[in-house]
Amino acid sequence: VIKDDKLVGACLYGDTVDGSWYFKLLRDGRSVADIRDKLMFGESNIGDVGHEGHNKAAAMPDDAEVCGCNGVRKGTICKAIKDKGLFTLEEVRKHTKASSSCGSCTGLVEQLLMFTAGGDYSATPKLKAMCGCTDLGHQAVRDAINQHKLLTIADVYARLNWSTPNGCASCRPAINYYLISSWPKEAKDDPQSRFINERSHANIQKDGTYSVIPRMWGGETTASELRRIADAVDKYQIPTVKVTGGQRIDLLGVKKEDLANVWKDIGMPSGH
Repeated sequence: VIKDDKLVGACLYGDTVDGSWYFKLLRDGRSVADIRDKLMFGESNIGDVGHEGHNKAAAMPDDAEVCGCNGVRKGTICKAIKDKGLFTLEEVRKHTKASSSCGSCTGLVEQLLMFTAGGDYSATPKLKAMCGCTDLGHQAVRDAINQHKLLTIADVYARLNWSTPNGCASCRPAINYYLISSWPKEAKDDPQSRFINERSHANIQKDGTYSVIPRMWGGETTASELRRIADAVDKYQIPTVKVTGGQRIDLLGVKKEDLANVWKDIGMPSGH
């Protein structure tokens, strides 16, 4: 998006290696009138401005910002790679936070790794593990469930040599879902392994409280239902009550320990 010959916005899709360059143009507010016809093709197509045939990261100054999300500069990344002997993208993320948020600077960070670590650089693995309990990805776990007809979470852990006996909050809900979706009539559902929103019939919020929405068919309700909702709001000191776009009442800020009692007092099914 260009306004008054200045770049004011950009959306990158696919190869986002030019992200830091576009962000610098945005931040500096410099005129792009002289490169406007080539702007959308990236830095390497702007003649002397680019670095055709060279490692773009190597040509950046040390004070150039690589990761806009966490404010990490090139010099910080290169210093960490040298001082701490980092050879993988995950190690750089852990020690510098670069590429650990939106990921748009991942290509640039990998270039810095190749440039700084040289032959010791270890390319990013193509397969992302499901969690820290295993080296297997989601698809490999699903394939094993189908191939060996695994029907319980314990079966999966035993068959695939899980490193932790009880799994974790990341893998248990996923495996429970894969089991039920693969063998709906035979697999054993584990209610405690469902995502918290499913277990509690409520949506968890950023602050750790929950959103409770009683079902109202077509937006219709009764005085008795409204009275029970109002009483629950007062009793459990629920801070926010609003009407949703779906013609329901949303109770926001319900404490986790109050969820079961709120639903019991309201006496209505969940509208989530």
